[in-house]
Parts: sequence; C-alpha cells; structure tokens
Amino acid sequence: MDSLITAAARALAAGDPLGALNRIALRNDAAALALRGIAMAQLGDFVRAKALLRSAARAFSPKESRARARCVVAEAEIALVSRDLRWPTKALEAARITLDQHGDRVNAAHARYLQVRRLLLIGRLDEAEQALAQLDPSPFPAASRAAHELVVAGIAMRRVQTTIARAALVRAARAAQQAAIPALTAEVEQAAAVLNTPAARRIAGGEERPLLLEEVEALLASPALVVDACRHVVRASGTVISLAKRPVLFVLARALGEAWPDDVPRGALVARAFRAKFADESHRARLRVEMGRLRSMLRPLAEVSATKQGFALVPHGTREVVVLARPVDEKHTAVLALLADGESWSSSALALALGASQRTVQRALDALAAAGKVQSFGGGRARCWMTPPMPGFTTTLLLPTPLPND
Repeated sequence: MDSLITAAARALAAGDPLGALNRIALRNDAAALALRGIAMAQLGDFVRAKALLRSAARAFSPKESRARARCVVAEAEIALVSRDLRWPTKALEAARITLDQHGDRVNAAHARYLQVRRLLLIGRLDEAEQALAQLDPSPFPAASRAAHELVVAGIAMRRVQTTIARAALVRAARAAQQAAIPALTAEVEQAAAVLNTPAARRIAGGEERPLLLEEVEALLASPALVVDACRHVVRASGTVISLAKRPVLFVLARALGEAWPDDVPRGALVARAFRAKFADESHRARLRVEMGRLRSMLRPLAEVSATKQGFALVPHGTREVVVLARPVDEKHTAVLALLADGESWSSSALALALGASQRTVQRALDALAAAGKVQSFGGGRARCWMTPPMPGFTTTLLLPTPLPND
C-alpha cells in the first residue's frame, strides 16, 4: 500500500474525511475508490458513497477477498445509518467470516457490531446480546471499544437497566476520549443524555409527573401494581399480564388505574372504551362483558369490583396502583419514536422495525404528515421520512421492544 493510501486511511480512522480526500480525490484505483467511498459516507453523501464502494469492490481482483469484504462491511454500515434495514444481512455475515479467516479481527468485529446494532434497532434484544457476547473488546482500538460500550448501553437502556447503561457509557466516554474522534464523543454524549431526560409519566391519585429512566426502573421493581401504557401490560412483583392484543381491555384497565382508589362511572368507561357519546343498553351490556373478561385476566393481581356508579380496581394486599404512561400521548407514537433519531427512514424499514404491515405504517405516516409532524423527500421506492428529534424526553420507552419480565 502506498504512502498516500496509508495517510488517507489514517485520516479516515481519525474522523477526518476531508483530509483523506485531499490525498486521494483524483485517484481511481480500487483502494482509493474504497477510501473515497468511506470519506463520502462520513460526509453524509450516502448515494455517492455506495456507488464508490461498489466500484471499488468490482475493481479489486478476485484474489483480494479481504479488500472486497471490507467494502461490503462499509456498504452495510451505510445501509444501517440510512435505515435500509432490508440490506442483505447474509452478505455482511459472509464478509465477516472472510475477514475473520484472513486475521482481520478489528474489521470482523466491526461487522459483528453492525449486526448487533441492526438487531437492536428492530428490537431483537436477545439475539443482539447473544451476538455481542461473542466479542471481547479489550484488544481492539479505542474507537471499537467505544462502539462496543455504546451497544451495551443501548441494550441496557432498552431493558431499563440504568446501572449497567451508566457504567457502559462511562467506559464509552473514556474510550472515545482516547480515540480523539469528535463525532464519536458526540455520539456518546447524546446517548448519555437519554438517562437525564424524562422517559415516561407517572399517573397516580389524580396527579402526574415525568419520570427519568432510572425512576421507571425503580417503579417496575416496586411492589406497586403498574398499568403500563408503554407496553400495554399490567404488572406487579414480577407477574406480567399482557393486554397488548386486547386494546379495549387495556383502555378499561388504564381508566380504572388512573381513577384508583376511586371508581369510574359506567358512562365514562363507555365513552373511553367504545367512543360513544351516549351509553345505551347495548353499550352497557358490552361493558359488562368486557369487564368480566378484564376481571378474569387481572385476577392474579387485582379484583375488578362493580360499584353503585361504575367499576373500581382493587389490587391484592396493600399495593398502590400507578399508571406508567408514555411521555407524550400520540396515536402514532411508535412511528414518531423511530423517526426521532433524526435519520431518514423508508416506510418498509419502519414496518420491519415495528413488526407491522407497510400499508399500516404508510397510513400512519400520511396522518402525521397531514398534521405537520413528519416530512418526506424523494419519490417511489426512494421516498424517505424524517422528523427532527422530539425535544424534552427520551424515546426509549416508546420503541416497540419488551420491557423487563415481558
């Protein structure tokens, strides 16, 4: 490798894409094309970056399998950053194996981190942890160690394990300082800020207040009966009853939880659960049926008692009842939570991350666009959506992944 290529590679490793381009901008050999592609990716021109990397992969000879694999890994990272979640994961795994066979442990580990970050993004936390457990970051450069700790912190935050997350972020900040890459330091600081912004709302006794992620963790570990509106479950002392597939039952459970220890009039329950302005006999009959179903499902944790005016939630023992609500009430909160990372998403990528149909996601995007909350650019299959990060709270609990004991 000649001196210019070596100098450009070092500049890219230090987060200086312009310095790299100054050395190789006019060269069209395979190595220069690859480095130019990485430089353009660091500058945010992903379309040009992908084209350069593909040209570089074609320019390398069949015997240069390691160089080709590095191009594949770089293209996979661009796909992840640009939220192209349908990019072929088998190609990344094949590249990782090739790099590992050639003794390129650092780039093979980087490929593994990309796999883990993708799994984390779509909420497959168990698989992400299993893949991450196969890596020992200690022999890697500082930038790779920082990336490792960021992934550890991301998984911990999604599982609401703030002690683990804080420790990982401290290690990430230390490694980022050693790497002396400003963009990496900024990424660590942004991740750390999540722990210091409200993650949910606590509603109890007619009052509500914001909760940090650490306070959410404490609430979930307490003996309180929690009606969890972030995951549509009712939980207490390790027992979790999911109402995610029973939306009417969850609406009723939340209404009873917000009113506890008081009862809720039948008319208010009908209006909230069935969206009916006036309760006729059919609505009252349906309410009795749904309350019977809710009583049966919640029996391990609480009783649903009929009162003179309506219904009340009576937890077993001396537990208090708390509603854990999302930091904002929005019909399409999950879509907004994914878009809040500031990246551009296609509707297909959103559907994959949410586990929903693309048509359902498209209807949600159309509604949000009509309300001026999201914007799109491009057309056809290239159409993408984005929104500025929502200020004032973290999206950790809005994302469609399990919380502890789910």
